[in-house]
Amino acid sequence: MHTVWVRLNAVVFFGLTVLLVLSCLAALSKLGHSVRHRPIVHTLQLNKLRSLKSHGGVDRALLSIDLDVDLTPAFHWNVKQLFVYVVAIYEANGRSNHVVLWDKIVEASGDQEKDWVIKLDSLFVKYALVDQGKELRGKDITLQLHWDHMPITGLLYMDTQPLAESSHFTLPTEYQ
Repeated sequence: MHTVWVRLNAVVFFGLTVLLVLSCLAALSKLGHSVRHRPIVHTLQLNKLRSLKSHGGVDRALLSIDLDVDLTPAFHWNVKQLFVYVVAIYEANGRSNHVVLWDKIVEASGDQEKDWVIKLDSLFVKYALVDQGKELRGKDITLQLHWDHMPITGLLYMDTQPLAESSHFTLPTEYQ
């Protein structure tokens, strides 16, 4: 005959095992969704270069961008939020540099039409494009959209806009 504590222990751990199995099945059910269903980037381009200066021993470029992206395809039942950010990519000293210029957290609980479509014209970037080696002048810059899926259960998934669909521009060779 088992005591009440042994029976309670068996019931509690059976319940926890069921919850674990259901969480794993929920995480597995969304595998591949994030790869197949990507945000639709209509526009991501330089609007205006505000300045390119040597500031405090580093090169700093201030700019504004146009961004029009539909995040609706990236959302599904297991996405809690998306962390969306714009990255400037350039080569310096034989190395690829990635600098975040703008970011935003988009929650799944928001109104779909209002929050899941980002349309911003002449958006002044949150973070300046800074190069520690004073090598921004004359560089070719690529603007690329990145996003991180933050699920309710399961693994974090990160993805980027294809490089072929990214926009490119060249910074001036002289300070402005």
